[in-house]
Amino acid sequence: MKRTVKRPLCLILVLVMLITAACSRSDANGTAVSDTQRGDRPESGTNSSEDKDMNGSDNSKYRVGSEVSDAYVDPSTIVTVPEDQIKAKGYSYDYDSLTYELVWADEFDYEGRPDELKWDYDTGASGWGNHELQYYTRGDNAEVHDGLLTLTARKEQKEGAGYTSTRLVSRGKGDWLYGKFEIRAKLPYGKGTWPAIWMLSTDWKYGSWPDSGEIDIMEHVGYDQDVIHYSIHTLSYYHSIGTQKTATSKVEKVSEEFHVYGLEWLPDKMIFTVDGEVTFTYDPLKYKSTPTYKEWPFDKRFHLLLNIAVGGDWGGQKGVDEDIWPQTMEVDYVRVYQSPEIRALTGGQQ
Repeated sequence: MKRTVKRPLCLILVLVMLITAACSRSDANGTAVSDTQRGDRPESGTNSSEDKDMNGSDNSKYRVGSEVSDAYVDPSTIVTVPEDQIKAKGYSYDYDSLTYELVWADEFDYEGRPDELKWDYDTGASGWGNHELQYYTRGDNAEVHDGLLTLTARKEQKEGAGYTSTRLVSRGKGDWLYGKFEIRAKLPYGKGTWPAIWMLSTDWKYGSWPDSGEIDIMEHVGYDQDVIHYSIHTLSYYHSIGTQKTATSKVEKVSEEFHVYGLEWLPDKMIFTVDGEVTFTYDPLKYKSTPTYKEWPFDKRFHLLLNIAVGGDWGGQKGVDEDIWPQTMEVDYVRVYQSPEIRALTGGQQ
């Protein structure tokens, strides 16, 4: 008797469960809810439109639930960089064991104009790409005396410009690939001054600025006293598009005391220093796994520049003080060293 009653009850329960399951697969209007809408993976061969990328490729195997993961990268969009175009990669050396030899220097232990065997000038009043106010003269604003090179910016008219200054360059007389650079200098002060110790490509192998690169060992703007800037500029990283790689540090009394501004330029990175302390390191592999010249054009010769700009897009951002001139940048020495170990590593490319 008990077994006879139990069997119909079981059948009824099974029937109720089947009806409930069937109802759960219909919405309130009686429309079937698809596996995709429920978050289940569609059956093989039934991919939804969400599983197609813009090129119509099937991405279903990369899906989790109902969405394609943000981490998914369409293999067809990956660009393979040819091996011969990859820069700053594959170098192996013991940094702590590197030695350096002095290969070029100006100690300014003479009198008169800067040594013409070591220095030349960029001249003119073109604004220099930054709407600067000075005219760069050929030697009239540069003098060596008492063991110091003095660059002077003056408030005076010359060929339509309201100021004169100097842009001293070693181009064609001092050009290097890799090395350690040390420049001991005392900077000008006041709103409108913009001194710099920097480097540009000598041969422009990768094209015009910024394609062939710029290295700013030291930049200072007078309205932000005692703050030193260190930067690199390349096709991928430059200030006009807000991507330049840069750093700043507070350096006390830059206009009252001498400090040594340094750069160690290696085949795979650049290390910036002040008075021997590291302030900024540019390693392109931190930003891209396969750098090209767009991130590392620094495998060609560069030369040094020393100058004081007046005003301009950055130096004149807070105006120009009309009552502070003349202003000077004094340089005690410029020294360039190169490493025999790096020379051997790069096949003598220095």
